[in-house]
This record gives sequence, structure tokens and C-alpha cells, in this order.
Amino acid sequence: MDSLQSMRLFTRAVELGSFSAVAREENTSQPTVSKMIAALEQHLRVRLLERTTTSLTLTEEGKRFYERSKRLIEEYADAVADARGQTHMFVGALRINAPVGLGELRLNALILEFLAKYPEIEIELILNDRMIDLVEEGVDVAIRLGGELPPNVIARNIAFSPRVLVATREYVERAPKINKPEDLAQHEYFRFAGLAFESRLEFSNNTEKVIVLTKGRFRVNSSLALRECFLEGKGLGSAPAWLVQDLIDTGDLIRLLQNWQMMPQQAHLVYPSRKYQPQRTRALLQFMAERIPKLPGFHAPVS
Repeated sequence: MDSLQSMRLFTRAVELGSFSAVAREENTSQPTVSKMIAALEQHLRVRLLERTTTSLTLTEEGKRFYERSKRLIEEYADAVADARGQTHMFVGALRINAPVGLGELRLNALILEFLAKYPEIEIELILNDRMIDLVEEGVDVAIRLGGELPPNVIARNIAFSPRVLVATREYVERAPKINKPEDLAQHEYFRFAGLAFESRLEFSNNTEKVIVLTKGRFRVNSSLALRECFLEGKGLGSAPAWLVQDLIDTGDLIRLLQNWQMMPQQAHLVYPSRKYQPQRTRALLQFMAERIPKLPGFHAPVS
């Protein structure tokens, strides 16, 4: 049995989610991939994957073996590159996870810029708003917004985005005046679904802190849909500046209560380990740490 090849097929099966996908990638048959991974399990005397007709799921032993196998394969690739005099080349595949709204609105262009800079790197960008297990889902780097972070990972704070209160100018001109936070109680407030704190806003200025309970009949679990709600001019809402800064700059939305601040949203780069990072991962982390704070609505963290 070719142990290294079997480990490589196993890690790709975890990352791609099926033996068939690995077979297509390797230009071989699905039974061949299945037999090699089964032989690996027999050699180890451990079941690594639970198989159904539609999915593969890592066992607890499989999770641990996957993490170490991936590192070993990357170390082997680095050793080969070193032997060939390619240690400074940036090659290989990266899997990135990010929130849907941020990915669609801001990250796509950044990823294309990164790929243009490193033509030998491939990237798979997975967008969702749920907390994931980076190791189980084969993710090299994740971008996380907000305070909650996955356990057992390295998290690097790279930026923050102020939370701003916005509405269209037409709405502000016809609706009750908004001179202080308490005035929001008279307005229809659009908010993100599933976050109870969104209805309870905390404002502060140099001298006082105010908590306001908002009311609204519509909630949506998409930041891009929330952005569209603001533009409809039927109410108002708050959002991290990265979601609406371009609309503020063009005048499509105006910022309200500018002398009051709300809790900003933090942005983190998250990855499984500092050890055994290939060159491509280090290059991506550096690129994102430099570029994300320069995106509209983001600022570098205060040192």
C-alpha cells in the first residue's frame, strides 16, 4: 500500500466531500479511491469515515488523523519543493470560509486580486454564516465577523467596522425627527434575524450611555437583503459600515446620529494552527491582513 498516496486521497475526500469528486480530480475511478481509503483504514485498524450514499462524515479518530495527515502532506510538498529549488514558489490549493454578505460584497474582488498576484495558487471560497469546524471541513483560513469565534483555533484581529445607523434621505425628510437615540422608538426598524441583541441598541457619546429598544415588523437573515431594505426607504436600521459605506459615499443612504457611537464589529482571520503552514497560507494571511482594513467601512485595529 502506498501510505502517502492513500493519506492524500483521504484528505481530499474529506475536503471535497465524496469519493467521486476525488476520482474526477485524480482522473481515476470511484471504486479505486474507495478501495485505497478502505485499505488505509484496514492498515490503521481504525474507521476514519462513516459512509452513506450521499455523504462522508469523519469519525473522531478520522478528525485527528485528517489534521495530522494534512500537515504531513504539506510538509512533504514543501520538502519536494525544497529539493527542486522551489521553496519560494507559492503553489497549491486553499479553502477559505467567510460570511455570505462580506464574501459577495467585498471579498470576491480581493480573492481575484490575490490570484492575479499568485498565478500558481487555486482558491475555493465557501460562503456561509454558520460557525464551522475548520478541520472537519478542510478550511485553511476563515474570516470571522463579530465576537464569537470557533474553539481550538488561532484568531488574529485584523480590522474593525463601526456600526452605523442609516436611512434614505427621503425617509428622513418625511418621518419623525431623529435628534437623539430615544427617537428611534417612533420608527420602523429593520434588523438581522436571529440576533436578539439587534433590537436592543446601546449608544454612547463622551458623556452618557443610552439603551434603546427598537420595534420593527420585518427581520431577515441576509445582510445583503437588509441592505436592500434600507434602500427601499420604508424604515431605518443599523449595520456594520462595511455593508453600507459605499451607499453612504454615493448619497443613497445617510448616516444618522453621527455624534453617537455603537459597538463596532471586529474582523478576525481564523486558522487551525500556526505550525506547518505552507507558503500559500502565509501569503494569504498577510495579504488579507493588509487589504481588509483598507476596504470601505473597515479600519485597522487600534494598537
